[in-house]
Amino acid sequence: MTDRIETHLGTTEEGQMAQEQANTSTTASDVAATSAEDSDAVRTSGGDPDDLNPVIIELENVNVYYDDFHAVSDVSLPIREREITAFIGPSGCGKSTVLRCLNRMNDLIESARVEGGVNYHGVDLYGPNIDPVEVRRRIGMVFQKPNPFPKSIYDNVAFGPKIAGYKGNMDDLVEQSLDRAALWDEVKDKLDESAYALSGGQQQRLCIARAIATSPDVVLMDEPASALDPIATLRIEELMYELKAEYTIIIVTHNMQQAGRVSDRTAFFSVDIQDDGERTGRLVEFSETATLFTTPEKQETEDYITGRFG
Repeated sequence: MTDRIETHLGTTEEGQMAQEQANTSTTASDVAATSAEDSDAVRTSGGDPDDLNPVIIELENVNVYYDDFHAVSDVSLPIREREITAFIGPSGCGKSTVLRCLNRMNDLIESARVEGGVNYHGVDLYGPNIDPVEVRRRIGMVFQKPNPFPKSIYDNVAFGPKIAGYKGNMDDLVEQSLDRAALWDEVKDKLDESAYALSGGQQQRLCIARAIATSPDVVLMDEPASALDPIATLRIEELMYELKAEYTIIIVTHNMQQAGRVSDRTAFFSVDIQDDGERTGRLVEFSETATLFTTPEKQETEDYITGRFG
C-alpha cells in the first residue's frame, strides 16, 4: 500500500500538466467551568468508536518558517480517516498555515519552508521525488471565499479530471460530483451557464464538487462558510457531515459553535508573542471535540473556549 502511494505521488507527466489547477453548537456558556489538571503534554486522547478509524495523516514536529520568521512551532497530531477534524484558535496562531502544509500549498510561497514530518499513509509528503501536484489531487482544498473559474458550471467540475487525463464518462463524473456536493438538483438544467451566476452558497458547493471530482482522499476547508449567510452556512455544514462517509475532512474555523456542531476532533492552537513582537503559533491541545469543549485538559484551552481571551 505504502509503496503504491509513494509511486503514484512521484513526479509524473500528468502531474506536471495539472499544475495549473493547483495554482488556480457549542457556546461559551455551555462549556463546563472546570478543567482537568494542567500538564505539559498536548492532549491527543481519543475515545471509542472513532479510534477504530486508521490514521491517514500524521504530523510530527512540524515547524513552518517564512524566511527567518518562525510561523508555527512543533506541531504533532494524527488525522483519522473519514472524520472531521477542526482547527480552532485566535487569529495568527497558524491554523491555516498548518492546513496548507497538508497538501503543500505553502510551496507556492517562495519564502516558505516546512520542517518536520507530514506523513500521508506513511509516506513523507515532503520527501524526495514526491510530486506536489499529485499530493494536491489526493488532498484537495476549498478556500475561504468561493473561487469558481470563469467557466461554465460543467467546465468548473470537469477541469481537474480533464487535465489529470480522466478517461471515463465525463458527464457521469460531473453529475456524481455535483450530486455529492448537494448541488445537482439546483443546476442540472443550466450546466452551460456561467458559475458566476450562482449564489455565494452555491458557488462554494460548486468548489466542493470541483475538489471531489478528482477523487481525493482528503478535503481541506479553510473557513469555507465565513463569507456565507447563516442558511448557506448550515447547508455547507450538513454537506460536510454527509461527505465524511467518503472523505476525510479538515476544517479551519473561527466559529467555535461550528466546530462543536460538525467535528469529531478539535485541535486548539494559540500564539506566543516574543519580545520583538514576532508571533509563533503552537498546538495547545488536541482531543475529541466533546471532550475538548467540556473538560479541556489545559487551562489555556478553557480560557479561550469560555471567552476569557482570543
